[in-house]
Amino acid sequence: MRTDALDIARFYRTPPGRAARDMVQRRIQALWPNVDGLDMLGFGYAPPYLEPFRGQARRTIAFMPGAQGAVPWPAQGVGRGGLTLLGDEQRFAFKEALFDRVILVHALEEASDPARLLREVWRVMAPEGRLLVIAAHRTGLWSRADSTPFGHGRPFTRSQLTGLMSDALFEPVAWSRALFTPPWRFTCGPKTARAFESAGERLWPAFGGLILSEAVKHVGAVRAGGATQRVRRKALEGVTRPALSPRSDRMPHEDEQKGAP
Repeated sequence: MRTDALDIARFYRTPPGRAARDMVQRRIQALWPNVDGLDMLGFGYAPPYLEPFRGQARRTIAFMPGAQGAVPWPAQGVGRGGLTLLGDEQRFAFKEALFDRVILVHALEEASDPARLLREVWRVMAPEGRLLVIAAHRTGLWSRADSTPFGHGRPFTRSQLTGLMSDALFEPVAWSRALFTPPWRFTCGPKTARAFESAGERLWPAFGGLILSEAVKHVGAVRAGGATQRVRRKALEGVTRPALSPRSDRMPHEDEQKGAP
């Protein structure tokens, strides 16, 4: 059973919700600084993370699963062509190869079939399209706090997400963690949350509350003996220096090089 959309919307009006939004938005905007002319889809509950792109991208759509319910987005769009769509998480109401950028948030943790959901995402993404998965991290405090939407459903490790995305013909190219502040109201004020975030990236990178992964849609992939085999792959922009960290003085995958699980 998915968390109700109204409960998630209320969460993002609380200090922990605003802290989650701000810390993740910093990373998304560092990752995708220019989306001019692109079509973007957010699945799960994505309005807090799609909002900065609404005036830049050619199209932004917040697609919410039927079991979760939906809230209008943007608020002023009620009755005037809002950008929210409610539908089946295993059968997206879009044609193939439509979206250039997709964000999954509050999506995989409570999906009835995560593998099938990712295959449907793959279907509606354009060749070489980019997917950003934002999920509760198994070793973080937020996955244990059922007062937040990130404390419901199944949290993930990097290896679990890698397996899921690879099986769905996505290639993970960048990793990061976010939300090092504990999920308590008194630690989630703007200044306190930023201090925890800065310290956590340096001192305890394995314990971020969220795990983020950017992946690229494989084009021309086949399966042989249960394993994915790539037939061809175009050059991928940013694959050598993916920008999943808002800090410019370190590589975004540095946390993984330090041996974080």
